Amino acid sequence: MEVTSTNTQTEPQTASAAARSGLTADFDSFLRLLTAQISNQDPLEPMDSTTFISQLAQLSQVEQSITSNENLEHISEQLIGLTELADVQLIGRDVTLVSTELDLNDGQAAIQYELSENADQVSIKIMGLDGSVIREINGLPKETGTKHSVTWDGFNTDGLQVADGSYSFEVVASDSESNTIPYLSYVFTHVEELSFNNGQPTLLLRNGQEVSSGVIFAVR
Repeated sequence: MEVTSTNTQTEPQTASAAARSGLTADFDSFLRLLTAQISNQDPLEPMDSTTFISQLAQLSQVEQSITSNENLEHISEQLIGLTELADVQLIGRDVTLVSTELDLNDGQAAIQYELSENADQVSIKIMGLDGSVIREINGLPKETGTKHSVTWDGFNTDGLQVADGSYSFEVVASDSESNTIPYLSYVFTHVEELSFNNGQPTLLLRNGQEVSSGVIFAVR
């Protein structure tokens, strides 16, 4: 289990902290102005306090709003902490996500795909890192409304076993008029590491992807 952090930046001031700092300055200015006007008022014509009471009430309302925002920020920080704790628990687990990045491990790789409509022909092309096709699997299920599972045995078109590692793939589905049919493809891979990039938790997967836990569909 490995957790790394790349966050070296100073934590920025929150919006509520900045607002409270500004409110403090406004309140100090208000008190200085009130003191000055009281000190210089005409004793025979004392000033109307209604304006100052109204301003003080407004400052009080602003302070209440800032306090509410501070409480919400605190709750948000706690929720983020819980999310990060859950992400740590994903290290070493097998996960499923929508992707076209394949994970060949021990000579096996599992793929699932789901068609948006019935197809006339379906195949899968598996590519190496340079984008060249190393294997094509033909005659695959054509029905929509279900996830079809395909296992690649790790052999290329020449019948040779390729090395374990990361590969990409493409589902090629078309109807009777050769129109392309959209699809969703799912892969199964392993969570190797959790890192924090600018404070955001990121999962490093065995298939080479770096993703947030929000894209994970299933955990095993």
